[in-house]
Amino acid sequence: MPSLSLFSEDPVATHRAAFDSWLADQRAAGTLRQNSSIDVYREMWSAFTAWCLGEQPAVTLASLDTRDLEVFHAARFGTKSSDLSLSPRHALRLMRLIDRVLRHHAAEMDQAPNTAAADWIASHPAVRYADAANADPLPEFLSVAEAKHLIAYLSAARPRPGLSEARRNSHSSFTWQELRNRTAVALQLGGGLTPGDVRVLTMKSPTSQGGRVRERPWKISVPGNGNSLPRETPIAPWAGELLQHWMQVRADTGIAGEFLFPSTRTGKPWSKLSHYECARQVLEDAGLDSSEGGSFRLRHTFAIRQLRRGTDALQVARWLGIEPQAMRKYDRVVAAPTDVI
Repeated sequence: MPSLSLFSEDPVATHRAAFDSWLADQRAAGTLRQNSSIDVYREMWSAFTAWCLGEQPAVTLASLDTRDLEVFHAARFGTKSSDLSLSPRHALRLMRLIDRVLRHHAAEMDQAPNTAAADWIASHPAVRYADAANADPLPEFLSVAEAKHLIAYLSAARPRPGLSEARRNSHSSFTWQELRNRTAVALQLGGGLTPGDVRVLTMKSPTSQGGRVRERPWKISVPGNGNSLPRETPIAPWAGELLQHWMQVRADTGIAGEFLFPSTRTGKPWSKLSHYECARQVLEDAGLDSSEGGSFRLRHTFAIRQLRRGTDALQVARWLGIEPQAMRKYDRVVAAPTDVI
């Protein structure tokens, strides 16, 4: 018969403290930042805790074993539940959370980890392989040829050094709206920005100081919002050149306001619908099918380009403003470094 601890464990306090401590470390490390994800994990752990404390006797973090998890899974994932939305992938996510909190708690207590959750996952193939490669469709992205073609199309809106005076004057045929639209698309492809990111950029967002070429922007500061923190992301040189030209034209045209890409000369913000239509038209004019994946293909193409260059996935996640686990969708696309744009 196992020896009893001198002081009995308070299951309620232990469950709560274990999760809170794990969450605090995740947030401090920057691996869990979005409030929506934190709320999901908190809800998942609360459901697990409620089940543990509802058992007789209560299931503690120390006593938890695979038989407990089998009963918990049966109660929550179909056998005793009418909620058919719960899936093997959700079960995997929940069991992984339990395993991570258990291991973190054991490390803090300087104890051997309770591997019940990991052992349970290993014994259930349907759950274990729920995140297999064929579980999700591949993200839509541009081929190298398509990306090069689009870059050439977008860059044609700016004069290049060494052009004749006649060729330079031909760029005056572009309206400021046309140049704005192409530059906005360029930042999605060359900087991995979302459409929402593009619309909230300000005149202070581009950074040229410290770059390789004088006055050419080389990174963008994206303001934070309710779901993400402020971040910086590098932009490709060709996109920086187009952005530099846009900023000069914007100043020469006398466009007011703080938004980098306003909808009017007076500086009004660019609406979501108008921006969507403008981006779609740019892609169509470039000869690309705008219905396949929309402009988010440009962001995915940026991520894949960076990963194929050998950039660490965690760094790319920071540039994109997403959590590291969200990078898994690119694993099947990026098999090895290759030629990139």
